[in-house]
Amino acid sequence: MEQSPTQFLSPEESADIDAALLDSSEKFLTRLTISSWRLLQIIAQDTKIPVEELTHKQIIAWFEQDSKIRREQGKDAAKLKW
Repeated sequence: MEQSPTQFLSPEESADIDAALLDSSEKFLTRLTISSWRLLQIIAQDTKIPVEELTHKQIIAWFEQDSKIRREQGKDAAKLKW
């Protein structure tokens, strides 16, 4: 399933999570985990570093760069739209 750059969880995935036999906190964690995995894939692609090799410092640097882009060029220029 193709994901847009700003959509980290598809409607189908969200519905599957809603239907799962999980309590609300477990559903939240499942959504967070899938979304985080997608974001790590984007970070890996941008940094040209395999997901498995990303360090916390590289992830922080990516967030700092995306934040700088948002401040300087506007939210539409950043990867994360919030």
